[in-house]
Amino acid sequence: MSLTHDDWTAALEDGDLLGVRCGDCGATYGTPFAVCNDCGGRNLETTELPEEGEVYSETTVQVPPTSFEGPYQVGTVQLDGARVTARLEGDVEIGDHVVFDGAIDESGEIAPVFRVE
Repeated sequence: MSLTHDDWTAALEDGDLLGVRCGDCGATYGTPFAVCNDCGGRNLETTELPEEGEVYSETTVQVPPTSFEGPYQVGTVQLDGARVTARLEGDVEIGDHVVFDGAIDESGEIAPVFRVE
């Protein structure tokens, strides 16, 4: 059975970073999907993702939603074949090496956190 959003969230709360890998083409994703975006296959399996990667993109949120405290950085982290959208801690720039540092829960929405090593 493929990874559900609830399973993904529960894993983050436990300090684990999970994704899905397509059993047909080998593509890997950092969040749950029902269908492979590369080949359209439905043979998706839960996989553990590496906890170290490189910042692929980033931005600083200066004016956050009312339930968040700003400013803060968010971005996309490249973990081998998968990309994960995450909160970034520290002064992070594109290309920086970062490590998984748990999760943040802001008003019921959980997200992975990466920090500069």
